[in-house]
Amino acid sequence: MNIFYNIGIRLYACAIGLASLFSIKAKRWMQGRKHIFKTLTSFKTADKIIWFHCASLGEFEQGRTLIELIKTHKPEYKILLTFFSPSGYEIRKNYAYADLVCYLPIDTPRNVKRFFSIVNPEYIFFIKYEFWFNYMQEAYKRNIPFYYVSAIFRKNQWFFTFYGAWFRKQLSKATYFFTQNETSKQLLNSIHIHQCDVYSDTRFDTVAAFTKQSDPIVEQFSANKPVLIAGSTWYEDEKIISSVVHQNEFKWIIVPHEIGEKHLQQIRTLFSEFGCVFYTEITPDRDITNCKVLV
Repeated sequence: MNIFYNIGIRLYACAIGLASLFSIKAKRWMQGRKHIFKTLTSFKTADKIIWFHCASLGEFEQGRTLIELIKTHKPEYKILLTFFSPSGYEIRKNYAYADLVCYLPIDTPRNVKRFFSIVNPEYIFFIKYEFWFNYMQEAYKRNIPFYYVSAIFRKNQWFFTFYGAWFRKQLSKATYFFTQNETSKQLLNSIHIHQCDVYSDTRFDTVAAFTKQSDPIVEQFSANKPVLIAGSTWYEDEKIISSVVHQNEFKWIIVPHEIGEKHLQQIRTLFSEFGCVFYTEITPDRDITNCKVLV
């Protein structure tokens, strides 16, 4: 099964390479990985490193509280933060609590061995369901503890099928799973993985912390009216929102999943008649109290 997995990884990388000829996101995915190992050498051999890996921005928010807690209370550790997707990396590449932010090298045996020979982290935290089996196997071989934070499982995943023995074996190598719900814990228990417990979704901790912070722009925009927030939206979501914006007194804050120029222009066009304003375009002297949509 290892052979088939590695073939699949290489085919996936080839597919992204072809897609990069037509897709800006795929192009960023490829270009961002060109000089990863040179970037990683900024770490010194003596550095004590904790590695966090997230697929994208949403997963980052699930791990953010833990990253900041560790950096605050254990400043002697260097934080490496890797992303799989450009939508996470592009927004968080200058994240202050990480000593280095970069893309995850493609999960081939050669890349993985090279990665660990440079970084050699003391602890690893994978967020939610980033199951890269070569990384997991190598961490296990090197006796590096690795944990899953805000992990969530579904009954139809390969781990829980009659043909999933190999996948279950890899999963069992994890040091501990902090799951989002009881169902996920029970599914792990059903395949004899007991190093797990329920710790809910850490994203709620991040959101709770943010509610204590004020933003003058958001306060001016809301103008004491009720506000609905739509997060990680796609164009189809935004079309639905545009059809109901005029129906009530609610104001809308829209946080799109993709922030490419084409998508932002689509949003601008969709909401132009409602007074749509972009957060990054607001100047101190601009009155936005009559705007209906903040992006």
